[in-house]
Amino acid sequence: MGLFRRGAKDDAPEGAVDGVEEVEAAPAAPARERGPWDSDEPHDDRTRVDLGALRVPGVDGMELRMEVDRTTNVVSSVTIGIDGSTVTLQAYAAPRSEGIWDEIRAELAESVEREGGSVDDLPGPFGRELLARLPIRTAEGRTGHRPARFVGVDGPRWFLRGVFTGHAAVDPERAATLEDLFAGVVVVRGADARPPRDLLALTLPGQPGAPAATEKPAFDPLTRGPEITEIR
Repeated sequence: MGLFRRGAKDDAPEGAVDGVEEVEAAPAAPARERGPWDSDEPHDDRTRVDLGALRVPGVDGMELRMEVDRTTNVVSSVTIGIDGSTVTLQAYAAPRSEGIWDEIRAELAESVEREGGSVDDLPGPFGRELLARLPIRTAEGRTGHRPARFVGVDGPRWFLRGVFTGHAAVDPERAATLEDLFAGVVVVRGADARPPRDLLALTLPGQPGAPAATEKPAFDPLTRGPEITEIR
């Protein structure tokens, strides 16, 4: 399956990924007009699962997996799966005066290319995003590539990254549900001082001392963040 572009060909930078299929798409909405939202901003009252730093909309049929750093026991990311696609979410502290996605996007592109992959920096529904071909080893021992979309949104003193894989990385129509979920995420930054790129820790649903649901009862590179070593 070919990778897709969300913008017109003239918008793509030189050195685009070979074999990328051109697909017309609606113009991208300006950043954060559709979300994700800060907890202090007005946002819709749909059902959300409270995961501490993130409140994630509940969607019928979704699977939710939390990822834990074994050395610190910190829940570092959440992966939501729906109908053959996934999005992995991580939230970080960011400076008050400026965003960090442009810098991180360049670092991600360099990292992917250094590992033998390729990237294309394209306009998307949340602003600029990276369409990457990540190198993998197939069952036959050959080198293959797995498509992934890296999406980033700068908010008030926070940065949210989403990594779309599966159908959502290559098919705009099948990405719509997870994109709507991503747009509906609410970030709870907190008022404490944090250095830029400091991971905003998540909590397991129902974990003692942490709320289990929000608003309604509910059904790299960022190399400075911890490495994920265990899935619970």
